[in-house]
Amino acid sequence: MKVIGAGFGRTGTYSIKVALEELGFGPCYHMIDVVQNPSHAAIWRAAARGKKVDFRTFLGRYEATVDWPACSFYKELMEAYPDAKVLLSVRDPDKWLNSLLKIEDGLSVFYPLRRIRLLAWFIGTMPTIGPSVTLILDLIWERTFDRRLSDRAHAIDVYHRHIEEVKRYVPADRLLVYDAKEGWGPLCAFLGVPVPEGIPMPHLNDKEEIGTNLMIMRRVAQIWMGFGVVVVVGLVVALFFVVRASTRGH
Repeated sequence: MKVIGAGFGRTGTYSIKVALEELGFGPCYHMIDVVQNPSHAAIWRAAARGKKVDFRTFLGRYEATVDWPACSFYKELMEAYPDAKVLLSVRDPDKWLNSLLKIEDGLSVFYPLRRIRLLAWFIGTMPTIGPSVTLILDLIWERTFDRRLSDRAHAIDVYHRHIEEVKRYVPADRLLVYDAKEGWGPLCAFLGVPVPEGIPMPHLNDKEEIGTNLMIMRRVAQIWMGFGVVVVVGLVVALFFVVRASTRGH
């Protein structure tokens, strides 16, 4: 691991992921890797509960990290990789929150269900996205924002406090505070690599793409919840007839 991303998600992290990979620091770990590898979610959730994780083994093939969940464990990753540099991605706070709230709105259907243990378990069983949704709810909605992401003042305060904490914790010679709008220059200088010729700085994961992904997640959730309702109703009906048959037998 050569680069540890300490910036919150929605600070240009997907663009930065692609940029780092273009510069030779790949593969770069991002939340999309959790979606593509659902078994990873359990490891990150264990880390969030304070369990010791062997990050050098878990992330052995990765050269860099950005976004959640890794940004929540930048201190642990610095301990595991003492020579790695730390990249703190930042963005205008209001634009950052507006972007994040689009994801929050897409996941809001799951929040009240989390209060019921059986339904919380059922969310985790959703094909492909279940573990990722559960991780997002555990790590971001609950642990990071204390279930108050929609409270703008609180969310932006959490954002600022995280930035200041990273600045205090990471030695200045290992840290770059970086806005993706700055382009290749500061990033390449920090990493000691030449600026790619003729290749524009990536600008990915725009609002349209987010909307498409959330629509897919909602659709999968609706189908899975519908399936769950059918199963539960079927079990209730079956139990009714079993009890009825047993009563008649007596």
